[in-house]
Amino acid sequence: MIPADEFLASAGSLGFSFYTGVPCSFLTPLINRVIGLDNLDYVGATSEGEAVAIAAGAWFAGRRTIVICQNSGLGNAVNPLTSLNYPFRIPTLMIVTWRGQPGLHDEPQHALMGEITAGLLDTIRVEHASFPTCAIDVLPTFDRVERVITRTELPFALIMTKGSVADEPLEQKAQVAYPRGRFFDFRTGATRPRRSSALERVLALVSNDVAIIATTGKTGRELFTLADREQHLYLVGSMGCAGGLGLGVALNCPRKILVLDGDGAALMKLGTLATVGAYAPPNLLHLILDNGVHDSTGGQATVSPNVDFAATALACGYRSAYSCDDLAGLERALVEAMRTDSGPTLLHLRIAPGSIEKLGRPTVSPYDVARRFKQFLGGSPSPEGPDVSEERERAHA
Repeated sequence: MIPADEFLASAGSLGFSFYTGVPCSFLTPLINRVIGLDNLDYVGATSEGEAVAIAAGAWFAGRRTIVICQNSGLGNAVNPLTSLNYPFRIPTLMIVTWRGQPGLHDEPQHALMGEITAGLLDTIRVEHASFPTCAIDVLPTFDRVERVITRTELPFALIMTKGSVADEPLEQKAQVAYPRGRFFDFRTGATRPRRSSALERVLALVSNDVAIIATTGKTGRELFTLADREQHLYLVGSMGCAGGLGLGVALNCPRKILVLDGDGAALMKLGTLATVGAYAPPNLLHLILDNGVHDSTGGQATVSPNVDFAATALACGYRSAYSCDDLAGLERALVEAMRTDSGPTLLHLRIAPGSIEKLGRPTVSPYDVARRFKQFLGGSPSPEGPDVSEERERAHA
């Protein structure tokens, strides 16, 4: 057993200062101490996969991150670990508890995962080691963590057994209950635009200072076709993680962050709206392009016609939300949202199904997209506006 400060001090010496995850009783002392320290940041996520996405966003903004979760939560984290962290080569340190450890009594729901925890990490190519339980092992453990992450640029996991960290009291500020945000209804009942037309309007309105994160599928593909710029991040997997990733960036970067989401993706991790509302980055804009279908897989219907995304966002703590169904409404909403410093803001645009014909895919590798996006976030803002005329001509040639 080690004091929490023993582990956190060594982690801090290597720059690990941003923590996110979902609690487990084995993790309680460590989480309690992280929450109580002013020099560390902790974001409580609604799911383990969301936590992986939040950490990825923080990494893009220059933070070294630690994701903490129960081993049962690995099931929720497999998708972003394999389709976000792996192709983009986004490192993070994971602390995964070992519930259901063979030979120790635990609840029945932990039995199978306890048997396969190490094997599952091997399968998804996450190297791992035991969480240190003696002070003498802390520094050698972090030496290994540093070597592996430097070599692979991938996550590394420490598997924690029960009683690894001495008890710590919880010193936590009460969660602030914000007043309900403002709703703006710009719907006209006009013919709904195509996604490509909406993206063109977005590109014409946002400046070169704005970072744009596009969800997986045809949203990212169309954005790349219309204009490939260093401030664009095209998710090629990790469906539902764009909002969490945007939150991680926005909490650690002063730039305006615009997340381009889809209805199917947003519904997949609807809990992210609650996390965004609770941590309330004022610079985050969340645009949901809602065509009511899974466009990338053949047009199967989603359940979005029954969902009021604007009302949901306000109920989750967003400071403002806009509903619109044509390009004029989108322009009005986006211009107003870009001017405010009191986000997060959600914009819900109903659009028509369909995409650009013979739509290609990004030709820049995920690795290169990630590195240039990270470099953009760390650069100095430019006063110049967007210049995407050449890209538009290429898209419609």
